[in-house]
Amino acid sequence: MEAPEKKDWLLDERLLQSQKLAAIGQLSAGIAHEINNPLAIIRQEAEWLDRLLKKQANLEGAEELQGSVQQIMQQVDRCTEIIRNLLDFARKRDPVIQAVDVNRIIEDMTMLVEKEAKHNNITIVRRYDPELPRILSDAPQLRQVILNFLTNATYAIGKGGVVTITTRLADRDSVDIVISDTGCGIAEENLKKIFDPFFTTKPPGRGTGLGLSICHGIILRLGGRITVESTLGQGTAFTITLPLSRESELFAHG
Repeated sequence: MEAPEKKDWLLDERLLQSQKLAAIGQLSAGIAHEINNPLAIIRQEAEWLDRLLKKQANLEGAEELQGSVQQIMQQVDRCTEIIRNLLDFARKRDPVIQAVDVNRIIEDMTMLVEKEAKHNNITIVRRYDPELPRILSDAPQLRQVILNFLTNATYAIGKGGVVTITTRLADRDSVDIVISDTGCGIAEENLKKIFDPFFTTKPPGRGTGLGLSICHGIILRLGGRITVESTLGQGTAFTITLPLSRESELFAHG
């Protein structure tokens, strides 16, 4: 049982984070919609240029020009992906609650990343609680969160390491999903920023800094929380705690 002071502090932290995410989400959605139209026109014109250059194969420098046009289209596609992430971040879709087999969802997502993980000599260790009860939650949103954390874990390792997935009953009202890796770890000064929109330690072009923010927002809407422990150079462990039902939400008042 948490002390009242700690519970109040957690509620204040959650409220502050929710307000911050909501404000940034509204701004992001507005910007995204404004940028979408000119991006579509740039893509359309680039495709037209590409078709013209293919008809003018004998034109001097045509091949080089085609390469430049292809690069324009690739970068437009990347911008479009960022816009899509922004809109995903801004949307506050209400969860569709149903009975969810947490172990099954995790295993489905694990199988998606395991082939690439094996290619990079990364071992995935499963420690599922076979007695874990079903929870009332949103399966598609939970899949999105799990896949994001698994992808991040394998990215943090790079080559040669271990990702461990643990499920367990946290208490009579909640379950834990722990995803840990033996990767690069997170610097202490960055731990408080990792759920902030647009914050990323990945090199330019490798991430938008929205993945963890989106996951954090989803888990909050599902009535749960995410905590993280990390040691630089040794690895990171994310713990997702979810209520068994909406009535037992972790941050519910009362």
